[in-house]
Parts: sequence; structure tokens; C-alpha cells
Amino acid sequence: MNGRQKTAAGLAPTGADHLTGCSPITMQKYVIGIDTGGTFTDAVLMDVESGRIISSAKKPTTHYRLAEGTGAALAALLEQAAVPPAEISAVAVSSTLATNSVVENKGARVALFVIGYVKHFKLPVKAVIFVKGGHTIMGEEEEPLELDYLVNLLHSLKDEVDAYGVCAAMSMVNPTHEMVAEKAIAMIDPKPVFCSHRISQVAGMQERAATAGLHAKLMPIMQEYVAGVQTAMAAHGLTCPMMIIGGNGRTISAEDAVEQAGTTVASGPACTACFGAHQTGGSALVVDVGGTTTDIAMIEDGRPLMAAEGCKIGQWRTHVEAIDMSTGGIGGDSHVHISAKGAISIGPARVIPLSMAEGIPPVAEWLGREDRSRLVIYRRGPTVRDDNKLTAFLRTRGQATPEQIRQATGLSGVTLERDLERLERRQLTDECGFTPTDALHVLDRISLGNRDRALAGATVLAAAAAMAVEDFCHLVIRKTEEQIENLVIDHLVQHYWGNSLASFIPARDDHPVLRVAFSLKIPLIGIGAAARYFLPAVAARLATTVSFPPCSEVGNAVGAAILCRKALADRGEDTPCPPSSPERP
Repeated sequence: MNGRQKTAAGLAPTGADHLTGCSPITMQKYVIGIDTGGTFTDAVLMDVESGRIISSAKKPTTHYRLAEGTGAALAALLEQAAVPPAEISAVAVSSTLATNSVVENKGARVALFVIGYVKHFKLPVKAVIFVKGGHTIMGEEEEPLELDYLVNLLHSLKDEVDAYGVCAAMSMVNPTHEMVAEKAIAMIDPKPVFCSHRISQVAGMQERAATAGLHAKLMPIMQEYVAGVQTAMAAHGLTCPMMIIGGNGRTISAEDAVEQAGTTVASGPACTACFGAHQTGGSALVVDVGGTTTDIAMIEDGRPLMAAEGCKIGQWRTHVEAIDMSTGGIGGDSHVHISAKGAISIGPARVIPLSMAEGIPPVAEWLGREDRSRLVIYRRGPTVRDDNKLTAFLRTRGQATPEQIRQATGLSGVTLERDLERLERRQLTDECGFTPTDALHVLDRISLGNRDRALAGATVLAAAAAMAVEDFCHLVIRKTEEQIENLVIDHLVQHYWGNSLASFIPARDDHPVLRVAFSLKIPLIGIGAAARYFLPAVAARLATTVSFPPCSEVGNAVGAAILCRKALADRGEDTPCPPSSPERP
């Protein structure tokens, strides 16, 4: 195969040591699969013996209290099936929260120390700091660690970051400088620290640095997520083990998932791939269209493929072992933004759709172009001790657009966006705006929320773009479909040739000389609540077909249950997911 070499993946779990001591499968009849996405939390109950889906539930993800949304899904699931908690063997969870935080540039603020490497590069972290030191390929110290410089920097960084990453040259041969740096950080600022030698034994400094930064960025997110699921399980009398699905499709304990948070970054896509592999014995492209992101994985001969060089999230290449997948910031709840000149862009940030929002002012009073395109909603809760002007304003006002905030506080530009991001990271705010979901409501293709509010938003934005309302909504849908199509094409180009055409593909129709069209020789398999509304047009543009198997709306939760079932049955036996279709009762 040209380009990056891929390997077929069984997606079978390794030895599930954390399951030691649980009752035999014959005593406990069911497993639960949970998938926490950026918009919805899905849950399914699977019969262990037959693999049959007994019941399913879909509830909104509550980012500020993860236990609440997970608990609601569990409650609905168990109520439907009337199954005693004692008959549940295990709960397996997958999540796109880690992936979404990277795509949307959220998550913990990380300072990444790069030791013994001077070529600068950008990574999705707060700061990349280059320090002298490192070792040779033989493990000999190439230059002493610049410890004084590192320590001096820590005093200025400790109030600005939530976690640290450390990556030293050739640390996979000699990790001494990483370990010394880790100890120094712990003495000055006792926050999470992740060193690259713990996860990556492969050369490639930028990828290893991205891997370390990724782990550090996601540790607080995974810690909160695991605690939220465990709280929800306890509230519903579930005392069985909890598994986390890693990006390679293997199960890990909840405790290990926190320490190795980066391994969960492709958790959702791993379940996507496993669900897709159960639908075909041939080749297909599995496309999961969620609220926040679209995930793509390939099936060859009924088996998902692993990325031999490590997964890529957004534009960041890492050494995290994972399914060969791509993720892009486009989904049903992607933010539709109109520039001052009337240009329309969609994503990568997610907002609450107008049609799904509650308690917001009349849309016509605030929605518009640029800084009027979204409403920042302050979440009433425990009093926050913060002298920040933004927090004080929002606490009093409750809701405001960035334009209104700028006019009232004088904050603007980078400073305003930084403070808004900080509040959202602390889960003190939500943001609301127009989305493709709203466009679907206006066009009467779905009826999940308040169509009148979506229509009011479309009316305002259509006028700003000098278009008719229906034409504007059709354009939003078409642009969403085009972005998904572009993700599919770029994923395949990278898969076979190892290069990205991301800068060319979106503009190919406007090229003054070249006319380029793409078609697929394999079908698409659609997963996710939004897939049915966007993928048929994508398939038509690519001259292929798309199918939506049973349970596809909760496909990732089904994938998690499948992998959970295999962990209980195989106990480390490395066998592929056999092709079969999950059936409803």
C-alpha cells in the first residue's frame, strides 16, 4: 500500500485485569454501552449471550454536570428494560469529549516543555517552551538540562495553566531529563504532569510533543468524566466494573484512563469503527455525524484499520495508538457565523441551537453578524469569587453577545475571547447560536425543538446575507454537506498517499484552471443522530451509496457494548469483531 502503512485491527480488548472477581457471565446477563458526545449521551442495553440490543436511550449531554446527563440516560435505559442492576455485568463508556476538546481548542490549559529541540512548531496548548537539554540516539546526555531556566519559568506559568507536558529529545532511550523536569514541576506547582516517554517509544519529536501535550490537556477532562459516570452508576445501584474504550478499541480501567487520558482521544471513533465492522464483511467508510464533530473510519474486509503512525485529531498528528480515523469540527450543532461582508462559515465551535435553547431573549433582539452571532449565557450556580469584569457583568446581566459585552466592559479582541474561553472551560457559560440543526427545523426536515425560534434566527441571518430565508437554510445545509464530503475525501487521500489536500479540496470548484471531481468505489455507513440528514447528499456527490443500519442513531454506544461483551468473553484474546447486525427486540 502506498503512503502510510495500515494494519487490520481486531478491536478486541486486551486482558481485562480490572474485571477480576466479577461474577461469571452466566450469572449476569447484560452489558451497558454508553457514548457521551458533544450534544447527546446515548446508552444501550445488550444481552450478553445473543448480542441483541434490548433497549436504548438518548439524552442531552450536560457538560457542566456529566453525571446528570449520564444518569438520565441510564435511568431511561433501565426503566425501559426493567432489568435489576445486579444482572449488569459491566458498563463500557466511550466519549468524543476528548476529541471535541482538541478540535474546538478547549480543555485544560497546558504548558509544554520541549527539551533539547530548537525547531519551533505549533501545538494545541497554551504555550510551547523550548529548554536546553536532551540526549543522543545512544542515550548519552547531549547537553545539560537548563533547569534554572525551567524553574524560573514555572513561577510565572503556575497561575496561567492547568497541567504540564514534558517532551525531551530521545527520551524513549533515556528519560532522565523528562523525569527531572517532572520532579521540578511537582515541587513548584503540584498540577498534573505528563511525560512523553510514558506513552511514545517512537522517534519524531513533534509527534511525541503533541502526544505529551494531548495527554496533559485531557487528564482533567477524563478525571471529571470518569467521576461523573461513576456517580451516575452509584445513583442507580450499579456496582459492576466500569470500562473505558480506548482509541485502539481496547478496554482500560477507569483509573488507567485518567492517567493515560490521551489514549481515549479516539474512543468514539473506535466504537464507530467496531459498529461499522459488524455491518459488512467487505470494505466501507463509516461516517459518524454528531452534534460537534464528524468522525470517519475505514473498514477493509470487514475489519477496521489501525493508524500505524498514530492518530490525527484535527491537524495534530500524535503517537497515540488508535483507529485510522479523521475528525473534523462539523456537525449538526456547529456554529453558523456571518462575517461583516456577509460571508457564511460553519464550525468548528459548537453552540446550543436556537431551536433547542431555553430562556433566551427574542432572537431578533440580539442575533446578527460578527460578534452578534452568538449569545453567551451565564450559568447560575455557586457564587464565583472573581474580580474579572466579564464575570461580574455576566453575573448581573445573565446573557449577552460578545458585542454587548465589549460595549459594556471595554473588553475586546484576544482579551475578550481569552476570558470567554476561560469561563466556558470552567463550565460557567454556554453559548447559543444558529446551527445546521436550526436550518433543518426551518425546512421542516426535523421537529425536535422550537421551529419558530429557528425561523426567527434564519430570518435575521438571511437578511444579513442578502438572501431569502429558505435559500439561506438550504445554503447552510449544503455547506455542511460539503464540509463532510471534504473530510471524507481528505481522509482517503491521506490514507492512501500520506498527504493532505485540505487546503485544495474546499476550493477545488473555484480553481481557474482545474476541474476536479471525486467518486467512491465503496459505500458509506452512516452513524449518529444527524447522519440521515446530511449523508445521502454526500453519498450522491461522491457517486456512492449510504446505509443506516439498525441502531445507527446510537451506533457508538452499541460499539461500546460490543467491545464490552468481547472483553468479558475473550479476556484478552485478540480476535476481530465478527460481522453481524445488532438487532432490536
